[in-house]
Amino acid sequence: MHPWIADRTAAFESSGIRKVFDLAAKLKDPINLSIGQPDFDVPGEIRTAAIDAIQSGKNAYSPTQGIGPLREALRAEIAAKYPHEDRDVFVSSGTSGGLMLAMLSMINPGDEVIYLDPYFVMYPALLKMCGGVPVPVDSYPDFRLDPAKIEAAITPRTKMILVNSPANPTGVTASEEELKAVAQLAADRNIALLSDEIYSRFFFDGDFVSPASFNDQTIVIDGFSKSHAMTGWRVGYVHGPAEIINTMLKVQQYSFVCSPQPAQWGALRAMEVNLDGHINDYRRKRDLIYDGLSDKYEISKPGGAFYVFPRSPIPSGAKFVERAIEKGLLIIPGNIFSKHDTHFRISFAASDETLHRGIEVLRSLVSGG
Repeated sequence: MHPWIADRTAAFESSGIRKVFDLAAKLKDPINLSIGQPDFDVPGEIRTAAIDAIQSGKNAYSPTQGIGPLREALRAEIAAKYPHEDRDVFVSSGTSGGLMLAMLSMINPGDEVIYLDPYFVMYPALLKMCGGVPVPVDSYPDFRLDPAKIEAAITPRTKMILVNSPANPTGVTASEEELKAVAQLAADRNIALLSDEIYSRFFFDGDFVSPASFNDQTIVIDGFSKSHAMTGWRVGYVHGPAEIINTMLKVQQYSFVCSPQPAQWGALRAMEVNLDGHINDYRRKRDLIYDGLSDKYEISKPGGAFYVFPRSPIPSGAKFVERAIEKGLLIIPGNIFSKHDTHFRISFAASDETLHRGIEVLRSLVSGG
């Protein structure tokens, strides 16, 4: 390693997902079921609002906590759902920025953070940057949020429990009972509870439930990237107890500074856009991919997000992904998200034509398909 490079960067690898994206750029007409972002464009009225902001000169830094109108609209929406006495909100530079600020603000070296395996790739990397200790809890084979497993993983060093529902990479949604039990466990043990809710609007069966409904100290991270296809705009938001929010703002002042101001005006307009059509379309895509593969692959039916996480038909998920790529199908090996190399991730955020082509290849890769 180059002598100028900091030791902390050796604690984690570059994202394996990015490596697949790089490979996609080299293939001619790939069947791309790897990308974790919507396949629809940003709705026109949101684009217009951002353009209008640019044209009218709203191009400078915003306040670190976000533009006043967006923050007030978020505060009103959050207060209606969670009428807690102590709950504030600020606008972050994407949900990834919110995650980083949360870790930097709450995790000391040696602090342990519990989360499920499989997990979003950023969780252990961010923790290691802060000197924290990742404590992944195995959730195979059904990927449920099991309160008993969470409780068993708690030690005197446990600082935080991190939950993600609907989950990336599995698409599995935690039940109200599971979330309530974990929320109560965190409250009883005085452990921080961080809820990553970026896929909260992609909830296909029943109504979305947040652990903040059961624990008023829950810190929630959400945003507009996935729901409104604004992945490149970098507008997220975080809400929770005021002292935690103020500390995260202090760190944001010396790092991200603020979310891009024109994008925040777009996000304000986004709060008025009805997404029912897109959500119904993704529910249909979920059913299309599940019904097309569930007789050939072991799959836990996703209740949200836009991923399925099938079991590989051969012992190594990574080896199976290599076979799929040889057929022009881009999917993500499960060991990027897990200590296990037994599964692979499919994103069904794609056109119906692409999904049908992907199903055809995946069925052909199974004997008798």
